[in-house]
Amino acid sequence: MKPAAEPATGIPVGGAPAAGTWSSGLFDCFDDCGLCCLTCWCPCITFGKVAEIVDRGATSCGTAGALYALLATLTGCQCIYSCTYRAKMRAQYALPDGPCGDCCVHFCCEPCSLVQQYKELKARGYDPDIGWQLNAERGNGNAPAVQMMGR
Repeated sequence: MKPAAEPATGIPVGGAPAAGTWSSGLFDCFDDCGLCCLTCWCPCITFGKVAEIVDRGATSCGTAGALYALLATLTGCQCIYSCTYRAKMRAQYALPDGPCGDCCVHFCCEPCSLVQQYKELKARGYDPDIGWQLNAERGNGNAPAVQMMGR
């Protein structure tokens, strides 16, 4: 018998993403209609959630999302800010730079890129909705367990 093949999404049997591959494609954003709608109408929320996890709590969801919204409102160049987080995520997880450069992906397909990044974090065991601190306390993904002081 032949061993089971990996699913087309790049997630090996067992659930963890394969090294060096995205867990979902750039245009798989419609797989999660709720996340897709949220990101299309209010991308600052999805971006803030992604940024907090990628920065491992150094930047809060609210701060990153507010800066994204401010840049979008004043300059329309929020994609320059958001592409830096795609680059950070790719470096953390050895993900490929495709189908084109990070800035090009964010400039041409900002909502799809944000959804892909959010879904990648979910596939790696994080829950971007609860933030870095709770992920760390629960030991989700690669987040180290945080020692609660004074308890």
